[in-house]
Amino acid sequence: MSSNKMKSSRAPKILKRAKMEPLAYHSIEGSSPTIIFLGGLMSDMSGTKATTLENHCKAEGKAFIRFDYTGHGASGGKFKNSNISDWHKDTLSIIDHVSSGPIVLVGSSMGGWQMLLAAKERPERVIGLVGIAAAPDFTEDLMWNTFSTQLRNQIANYGYIEVPSKYDDSSYPISFNLIEDGRKNLVLREKIPFIGPVRLLHGMCDVEVPWETSVKISACLSSTNVITTLIKDGDHRLSEPKNLELLNQIVSEVSSIQGNIA
Repeated sequence: MSSNKMKSSRAPKILKRAKMEPLAYHSIEGSSPTIIFLGGLMSDMSGTKATTLENHCKAEGKAFIRFDYTGHGASGGKFKNSNISDWHKDTLSIIDHVSSGPIVLVGSSMGGWQMLLAAKERPERVIGLVGIAAAPDFTEDLMWNTFSTQLRNQIANYGYIEVPSKYDDSSYPISFNLIEDGRKNLVLREKIPFIGPVRLLHGMCDVEVPWETSVKISACLSSTNVITTLIKDGDHRLSEPKNLELLNQIVSEVSSIQGNIA
């Protein structure tokens, strides 16, 4: 659930928090609403989608923020010790202490789960959502429910398992803590009380998160202003130039809609 990376010459800003790990972020000033990019699992804010969207917002004079969750990228903490609740708190910290006024959340993969959690928690701030291969509830539906009995016993007994990356020869740890905490944050088991505009992009060649997940998100949302776009030849990353151009167009569209319009 990671993404391609682009180098940045700018040093990130640091949000220091009492009794919590510091968060690294980049922000640009501009017109409201502020666009906040929420990355995927084991991804970071230097990904292609995040930096391309930042450049798009800069060109349009829109305020924009990208950041690293705890245990990701340049932020503090260890990935192995973190979970969905921690990253939810990170997202709220950025919303509460770095941004101001109305915001549009753009969530990629695991970031799509985080945007739905944040929309429920900060309904007075979030006016629009854009999901890119959004993966809410993935710890339960795409991990635990697909694990063999042997794998379930291993993660329960040893505390974590190493999962091979689909993009290189590395692997990353999935902890039992992540699985258990995920169950406290499931969003697709009930109505999602968000009434603003929502746009969901999903590739039909996505082998990590099935495109049917975006259809399920659409069904769970209270909003009637929801459009799901399926890209027939799109993979999980959706980082091809034509996909990035479509993303920029959709973010501009959603950010131009005034207020939470059902």
